[in-house]
Amino acid sequence: MAAQWSAPVRYVECDQQGVVFNGHFLTWADEASNVWWAAHGLAWDELVARGVEPVVKASSLEWSASARWGDTVTVDAETEKVGRTSVTVRFTVRVGERVCCLVRNTYVCAADGRSVPWPDDVRARLAEG
Repeated sequence: MAAQWSAPVRYVECDQQGVVFNGHFLTWADEASNVWWAAHGLAWDELVARGVEPVVKASSLEWSASARWGDTVTVDAETEKVGRTSVTVRFTVRVGERVCCLVRNTYVCAADGRSVPWPDDVRARLAEG
């Protein structure tokens, strides 16, 4: 199940050459993750209320082009892999059709500070689409 988030590149996100500083790609992936969780019918506050807290275990970024001040970035979020205790989401950051960066975040299901299996209903929703 895919989800999408979009925003204009803000001046504050750029260096002196007008190119987006690399750390903002993770921020955009985080923004898109909220839409991705919601697209799966998994509201963050409801998960936490159940004692399930998804935490980022690993992130990787692979750049192929710049985003610049004045551009509008779109982040496409798609499930890449669902495991027993984790899920990996691929965030494709693009300007128009030009891909700028691929971000992969692996989220681990945590409870009481340790990794635990996803509840069956959560895992089923993560595996949809």
